[in-house]
Amino acid sequence: MKILVTGGAGFIASHVVDRYIEAGHEVSVIDDLSTGRRSNVNPRAVFYQMDIRSPEIGEVIAKEKPEVINHHAAQMNIRCSMEDPIFDAEVNILGSLNLLKAAIQNSIRRFIYSSAGGAVYGEPVYLPCDESHPVQPICPHGASKHSIEHYLDLFHANYGLEYIVLRYPNVYGPRQNPNGTGGVVAIFTGQMLCNQPVTIFGDGKQERDFVYMSDCAEANLLALDSRKPTAIYNLGTGHGTSINDIFNCLKELTGYRGGPIHGPAKVGEIRRIYLNAERARRELGWGCQTSLEQGLQQTVMYFKEREFA
Repeated sequence: MKILVTGGAGFIASHVVDRYIEAGHEVSVIDDLSTGRRSNVNPRAVFYQMDIRSPEIGEVIAKEKPEVINHHAAQMNIRCSMEDPIFDAEVNILGSLNLLKAAIQNSIRRFIYSSAGGAVYGEPVYLPCDESHPVQPICPHGASKHSIEHYLDLFHANYGLEYIVLRYPNVYGPRQNPNGTGGVVAIFTGQMLCNQPVTIFGDGKQERDFVYMSDCAEANLLALDSRKPTAIYNLGTGHGTSINDIFNCLKELTGYRGGPIHGPAKVGEIRRIYLNAERARRELGWGCQTSLEQGLQQTVMYFKEREFA
């Protein structure tokens, strides 16, 4: 199968590209390298350096003739979305619509979309959140990511485009940016390995659903063969882990000797969120195969050997 992956030089999508190629698919990648790395792109993939807002994106799709588009390219940072919601909407909404328009013009069969399960639900009414939970985001990032879910339904109703939405939890692992403003596991690991101060924003009791990147990549592979023409799936473990617990686990794995510095809580961030992935288990055959302890060990090993050797 021929597949086009947007954002394929980034953290999660580069692992999705690897998994697709490992399974025998032909993959092309679009990424503007604003946050991704060219070195992350699998050498067996065809690479185009391009913004998803570019009017030339349709030409790439016409040339590559993919059957499936897997759309990961996005403005992903919640704090950035709070500071500049217009830019967030330009990339996440207008960029995605540009891609969807090109998909229809080129008769794409299926569209796989990475949404933000940690942001679209807002402060949970109940936990763990399933796909029927009210969608009430409290940050622009959650609102912009969720808006495309509505557009996908519209494009299916009017043009017959099949789609699968994967609502991600907090994904972590190798290739995550340790110098960014999002991705607490990578940031803490980088700071600890460099013996730098580590800041926890708020009291650290806030809880997140942490899933290792290879498990998310596997969900993207399974989504290719879903028999449903449209579906939305949570990915997650079904339980939360506090930021304090993440700090303590990484402290032990890295040999860090310092304690955390507590800063003010960030506006727009949810207190507790974890996801019910029973539908993905039942319909896709998906489940988390990597425990948090295993995933953190592998992540620390990667950063020791590749980023901070």
